[in-house]
Amino acid sequence: MGHMFLTGLGTAVPAQRYLQTEGWESVRTTLAFRQLQPRSQAILRKVLLGMNGVEARHLALDSLAEAYEPTPDILHARFARHAPDLASAAARAALADARVDPAAIDAVIVTTCTGYLCPGLTSHLAERLGLRRDLHALDLVGLGCGAALPALHTAETFLRADRAQQVLVVSAEVCSAAFFLDDDPGVLISACLFGDGAAAAVVSRTPASHTRPLRWHAFNTRLDPTDRELLRFETRGGMLRNVLTLKVPAIAARHAGEIFDELLTREKLTKADILQWILHSGGRDVLVALQRRLGLTEHDLRHSAGVLREHGNLSSPSVLFALAAARAEPTPPGWWWLSSFGAGFTCHGALVEAG
Repeated sequence: MGHMFLTGLGTAVPAQRYLQTEGWESVRTTLAFRQLQPRSQAILRKVLLGMNGVEARHLALDSLAEAYEPTPDILHARFARHAPDLASAAARAALADARVDPAAIDAVIVTTCTGYLCPGLTSHLAERLGLRRDLHALDLVGLGCGAALPALHTAETFLRADRAQQVLVVSAEVCSAAFFLDDDPGVLISACLFGDGAAAAVVSRTPASHTRPLRWHAFNTRLDPTDRELLRFETRGGMLRNVLTLKVPAIAARHAGEIFDELLTREKLTKADILQWILHSGGRDVLVALQRRLGLTEHDLRHSAGVLREHGNLSSPSVLFALAAARAEPTPPGWWWLSSFGAGFTCHGALVEAG
């Protein structure tokens, strides 16, 4: 059986960076805000000004005013314009980091859930990066915030089946393509917490000689459709609406804990063997729930909390942003734990060995 190594990582965000305080000062003067119920106005104030782990977000908006008069066409155009830009920028960064020529890529896998293009983002990436015409191209849509890890697991199947030597995996989300205001708490909180960005990884059957080896060792996953309605997108009035419920942190922590315990038992490891924790930055309450379930310290959560602080919840790229931060840190060789989760309800975990 062959191995898979993560040989290159890259991230990209829009140039525009907005502080949460700027968001509050902007929204409170708008007609859209005045049309909300007092309870909804209070939610916006609390989330944008509260201590919720988010300081700023990068958004594909030339000004915050663009967020207050959305139409289905405007939101789709935002995704169609910015998703290819972000995906391409992250992919170029990952290829440069891996020192791999685009022509050497045998397969490309792209995940997204914040918009729909047909043909998908793989077509745009192939054109912009100059990928080969005979490569395997897969667009994985609808996996939600957890998508990056199953995409990497899919890349591993290409390598193990000897169908590829190098695979490019990209997760790209334009969460602002689902931003608008109404009196639904999930919609309001989503507009205050999610950010735009993309992350990419180059994976190979052999390690790179110029960078720290990260060997993908084992993967575990869980799908529980009984919790599907608690976290999902729905389309109403032609716009994507994020369904976000208060039960999500507890559900995420329960599933993440179970797949962690299962995989460690299978691999005959203990929690003390894990040196780095790379978890999806779903939000402050999610990280608190994960910390309790997994018995972690604030230091253990530093990479995930750092992504949340600077970018908000990036959806599927979040875990790769945290992985890039972990790799940049000088730490001893050993086992790293990656976990992502989202709509489905799905949860995924991966054990990576860092050299």
